[in-house]
Amino acid sequence: MIARERELIERITFDPKILGGKPIIRGRRLAVEHVLEMLAVGDSPEAILEGFPWLEREDILACLLYAARTIGNEYVEPLSAETPT
Repeated sequence: MIARERELIERITFDPKILGGKPIIRGRRLAVEHVLEMLAVGDSPEAILEGFPWLEREDILACLLYAARTIGNEYVEPLSAETPT
């Protein structure tokens, strides 16, 4: 992992006392999944930053990198198009 990626990933933390231990941003009560959902429904990074004044652009990038790393380690077994008889 290059230094820039390490810096970004270190922004993602876990605390069992916050949101049940889900990945969060810098120990705050904002889960990575919430940022990803906001982006997925079309919120711009600028709009997200406006809504969370403490949030930084690098935090949003960290969420995207965390998601990419997580998905990169998954394997999904394709479903067969055939139905059992």
